Amino acid sequence: MTAGDQGQSGARDQPDGATGPPARPADAASLPARLRAVYADRVGPSERALLLSWAAFGVTFGTARAVTHLLRRRDLVTGGSGGIVIGGRHLHHYNLGILLLVAVGGVGVHGQEQRRRHPVTATAYGTGAALIVDELALLLDLSDVYWARDGRTSVDAAIGAITVGGAILAAAPFWKGAATEVVRTRPIT
Repeated sequence: MTAGDQGQSGARDQPDGATGPPARPADAASLPARLRAVYADRVGPSERALLLSWAAFGVTFGTARAVTHLLRRRDLVTGGSGGIVIGGRHLHHYNLGILLLVAVGGVGVHGQEQRRRHPVTATAYGTGAALIVDELALLLDLSDVYWARDGRTSVDAAIGAITVGGAILAAAPFWKGAATEVVRTRPIT
């Protein structure tokens, strides 16, 4: 068996319950620990930052869509203005996204590797990008077309697909290892 067959940590030579080949069954109870081991073994600092960014993007985009729909429904009933209002002026959430990306840019140009790859930095980047992308039509048209039905559903679906695809591609070795661990898990008896 070559080092390439073993993975980075020689996982195939470990005791039952550790990560291993699909032909060697493992207990269902050990699946969370085995998935953590796969993550630690196959996802480096760059992939972790990418994965966190994509995950934050997806969660933030979905949350922003849900909150804005709830606010709109509430405002149609109560006649409110919805969202964040300061001094009678509506503050769009893309402004918060811009602030987050400015902060991440500051961390990026500061030059300290530990801070650039920190999970908070990666999460802030994905969150800021999602807040901006969610209101991209407003930024492009410079008018509030957020609720226009033309293409909104297809745009939401496309962004959702891009989010899932990005999260998969960002940590492809992890997903492959995770699938192997799920396949080799014995049913609980």
